[in-house]
Amino acid sequence: MNVSITPAQLAAMIDHTCLKPDAAPGAIEKLCDEAIQWRFGCVMVNPCEVANCAARLAGTGVSVGTVIGFPLGQCTLAAMRSEAIDALGNGAGELDFVINVRTVRRLASDGAGSLPDAGLSALPDVAAYRGMLSDVLARGRAVTKIIIETCYLSDDEKVVACRLAKAAGFDFVKTSTGFGTAGATVHDVALMRRAVGPDMGVKAAGGIRDLATALALVEAGANRLGCSAGVAIVSALAR
Repeated sequence: MNVSITPAQLAAMIDHTCLKPDAAPGAIEKLCDEAIQWRFGCVMVNPCEVANCAARLAGTGVSVGTVIGFPLGQCTLAAMRSEAIDALGNGAGELDFVINVRTVRRLASDGAGSLPDAGLSALPDVAAYRGMLSDVLARGRAVTKIIIETCYLSDDEKVVACRLAKAAGFDFVKTSTGFGTAGATVHDVALMRRAVGPDMGVKAAGGIRDLATALALVEAGANRLGCSAGVAIVSALAR
């Protein structure tokens, strides 16, 4: 392992996450308190919790993130737009959209992977995502990520999804919702980093439960980590 990172640096990369529908009473408040204590970069919660978290975290420097079109990405882009604008109004500073994997697979089967960047950007589906994102960000600035749900895609399809996200103007590509059949892998993070280049963010999420996994994903190219085990991970590095 060649990663050299301090506990504070690692904590700042973590989106401290609670997205379970059956989370215990008080789980969201605990999440926020842990984020303040450990200086995590963000808390990631479902849209109904955004306003509560924004109020609790006001002035702390910890951002509030939420998921849009979660967990399937099978809603319309108009619905995503409305959900994202509502989240911005409630105080969200980070928006993680779920891509429609059926759209990705159709584009890949139609040969989108062989198109140059300009050709890919001109595709109607890509333009639709770009337009939706532009409409959202006209209402307020936020860090935007798109979840490509790698467990359902071939490597070629993952590359198409990453290039689509970059062409549409998202800030990050993200591996997983955590609700699919598998989560982040070193292979997928490295593939995604190659696909988007050095200037776009790559977020690994799903199944990150220990320090060794977290550091391996960072070494592979992730510069954000979405996980619920952030306290254990950073504690282990501090020790």
